[in-house]
Amino acid sequence: MTEQDPKPFLYVVVCAAGIAADVGRLIAAAQESDWEVGVIATPVAMGGFFDTAAVEAQTGRPIRSAWRSPGDPRPFPAPDAVIVAPATFNTINKWAAGTADTLALGTLCEMHGLGVPTVVLPCVADALAAHPAYRASLIRLRGMGVRFGDPYSGEVQEDGGRPEFGWERALDLL
Repeated sequence: MTEQDPKPFLYVVVCAAGIAADVGRLIAAAQESDWEVGVIATPVAMGGFFDTAAVEAQTGRPIRSAWRSPGDPRPFPAPDAVIVAPATFNTINKWAAGTADTLALGTLCEMHGLGVPTVVLPCVADALAAHPAYRASLIRLRGMGVRFGDPYSGEVQEDGGRPEFGWERALDLL
């Protein structure tokens, strides 16, 4: 890239999981790696799972969660890559099935057809991860070229702690 070239644009899709409160870590890491960032959140995630005002201040852009009206300008440029973090059981399964009933899911379904590199950091409880539909969804999405970070359940470990969520690892997977 030359100095006149724009920075690459990254969509960060945020789902409704408790760890979403730390999405600013991913945004900061992406910005430090010279990405421009736009956030798309599931409607449920917008209901208090992360600090929307802080994320908007950090990115300098509004968070997208709803479809735009016909004729409205596109608020974000086309993405060079997408990171879904945290990715929930619901989002992973709906995406793999081709369900596009929210802006976040519609965007993810469209990214496959556009060939946009996509990385997922799953945040799925162990009991849900054991469901056969989830395993099938992972296989389908991997077959579509989606790259996955380490699974994260958020469940307390034997030592009483919780594993680290791999925010920064997502960038390495791109």
